[in-house]
Amino acid sequence: LRFVLAKAAISYCMDIMLAMFSIAGGTISTILSSSGLTQTAATTLPDAVITAVQNVTFWESIPLWIVTLLGSLFIWVLSLVMVLTVYGRFFKIFMATALAPIPLSSFAGEPSANIGKSFLKSYAALCLQGCVIVLACVIFSAFASEPPTLGNTDGLSAVNVVWMYVGELLFNMLVLVGAIKTSDRLIRELMGLN
Repeated sequence: LRFVLAKAAISYCMDIMLAMFSIAGGTISTILSSSGLTQTAATTLPDAVITAVQNVTFWESIPLWIVTLLGSLFIWVLSLVMVLTVYGRFFKIFMATALAPIPLSSFAGEPSANIGKSFLKSYAALCLQGCVIVLACVIFSAFASEPPTLGNTDGLSAVNVVWMYVGELLFNMLVLVGAIKTSDRLIRELMGLN
């Protein structure tokens, strides 16, 4: 009986993996449609930043360029880390799908059946990481859709106003990248795979 079950698991391996992947995909699409992220909206700079930048002289603009370039560099690095992390997750899913017949064949023997069970749990965890990543993006978009509150900017230089804006944006992006990077550990703890 175990041999027949193992043979069925190996024969229908791709169907099993696609079913688990489509369940996670359906959950992700439900999260996206419920959050309203499917419609794009333009993000605008706060009026304080626009006014401060427009009133800058040439010599005052040099430190402003430096702040802007540093902020752009940090945002670019964080975006790169985020994209590489997400692509890495997809690569793990593709590799696990390709290698699935090997651990699923362990259902043939009673002592090795736990290997197949833990593989299925690990694969489900890989698929559920996408849900955590989408939830992190939904939370970030809620923060990003509202421009940061800069408070009282009277008497502050343009560099300080822009640095406050870029600093808050960088903080939000750090939270997003941190949530994406820790999605693996969070799901593994929730699934009891540690």
